[in-house]
Amino acid sequence: MSVLAVQSLCVEAHGKPLLKDVSFTVGAGEIVAITGESGSGKSMTALSVMRLLPHRVEQTSGTILLDGQDLGALSERAMCQIRGGRIGMVFQEPMTALNPVQTIGDQVAETVWLHSGATRDQARARARDMLNRVGLNEDSFPLSRYPHELSGGQRQRVVIAMAIAERPALLIADEPTTALDVTTQLQILDLLKDLVSEFHMGLLIITHDLAVVASLADRLVVMRNGEVVESGATDEVLRMQTHPYTRALFEASRHQAYLPPIPEAESGKRLLEVRDVVRRYPLPKQGMFQPRRHHVAVDRVSFTVSKGERVGLVGESGCGKSTLTRAILGLEPVQAGDILIDGVQPDRARGRVQVVFQDPYGSFNPRHRVERLIAEPFHLLPSPPNRMQRSLQVAEALEAVGLPAAAAERYIHEFSGGQRQRIAIARALILRPELIVLDEAVSALDVSVRAKILDLLADLSARYHLAYLFISHDLSVVRSITDRVMVMKAGKIVEDGPTVRILDNPDHPYTRELLAAAPRLPNFSQGRRDTHAAESI
Repeated sequence: MSVLAVQSLCVEAHGKPLLKDVSFTVGAGEIVAITGESGSGKSMTALSVMRLLPHRVEQTSGTILLDGQDLGALSERAMCQIRGGRIGMVFQEPMTALNPVQTIGDQVAETVWLHSGATRDQARARARDMLNRVGLNEDSFPLSRYPHELSGGQRQRVVIAMAIAERPALLIADEPTTALDVTTQLQILDLLKDLVSEFHMGLLIITHDLAVVASLADRLVVMRNGEVVESGATDEVLRMQTHPYTRALFEASRHQAYLPPIPEAESGKRLLEVRDVVRRYPLPKQGMFQPRRHHVAVDRVSFTVSKGERVGLVGESGCGKSTLTRAILGLEPVQAGDILIDGVQPDRARGRVQVVFQDPYGSFNPRHRVERLIAEPFHLLPSPPNRMQRSLQVAEALEAVGLPAAAAERYIHEFSGGQRQRIAIARALILRPELIVLDEAVSALDVSVRAKILDLLADLSARYHLAYLFISHDLSVVRSITDRVMVMKAGKIVEDGPTVRILDNPDHPYTRELLAAAPRLPNFSQGRRDTHAAESI
């Protein structure tokens, strides 16, 4: 008997269908993945199972059975016992799923107390047991620690501990590894597999990463526009790819952007020079008379980026990538060394260096129209353009990233994730910079949108002779968009060289460790049915 059976599920909002006749099952001890691009209905399906649909969105037909029990027939009070009890949920962003003013022990214990009626001491004992089970042992991670004291991977383990505290029959994981580096991602995926085997529960994982699906799931459900277009055993679906949309997703996952050659006139000319840079932070004193200790985040790092060159910077969380990036942007001081952009200090070259962040929605003011958002960098100029010139330059920047000039009059919430990232790139282009720093700029995008953004960046590099410093934990993205890659560990650059050489034949053990941890798509080019031409997403 299936733990979860979704039968002919239909969901509507204001008469518009969001889910259409969705059906699938999850068995005990089985891992089922739902994949598809943004807007395909993946998360809406998970919310339907949890009965947490947004306001004015309703289930119009179909049934959702948990161990044979119809969840649609239960009252809200009964569902509150199901959620966190028989169904656990792991969200994509653990920092927003955790209460920043509660200790991790209290948050896990609260789940136990609410659903089992245990005493405070019993709940805390169970919390300690669950945190131990997810790899947060008592010696290093006491119950008194707060979420901000943990890394991203450690916070995700706390969320998993909360979700499994009552040993649920079904665990739903919504993009649980998207924002994590490759080694932490591997640890979380291995943990989920072990928990499924140990607790004999069903796991429904929602992800756009087909490499994760291939390494984790027993069965795969492919969704598009609220419908299931293909489903079956994971190996079979990925090998046969009978639906054109599945093939299009697979090809987008393996997409390689075309990088134009660097013009000979610019080749070798240094644009960015980083010389023996040191950035350290003071640590709390161990005692009143003890000397102050420091954490060295960037340890005598040196490298150059030439004009028009595309350079990747990879490494685990905490290796110093973000600290180094802030120093290059002139947002943090350094204790030693020099950073020069075409021979001048970063604070005197901000118009020549721009940045694109991971979350475009969070980097924009939602109350302003797109024209004002894109024009923000003009405040760096001693004599900014007048209103008419500004409007013309904003329109030109929008058209350069593939958006109509009329988009300038709209608000940022009116755009999709990929469109927002295009607007972020337009803002970075507005001053015609020579170097753009991209900080995990495509990690949160689904594979089809990511492929389009990478093609856009390659095209802009050719048109405007841009240099890129691409910070990412996704090695497939780095391979696609860079000429050269640097590998960072514990504040040091441990390997630096041509992208193909570093990723295909690394010298340093740490680089080999990163490559071994990264999930890979299987090569199913042989034996795939080509009954239909792959259609564009």
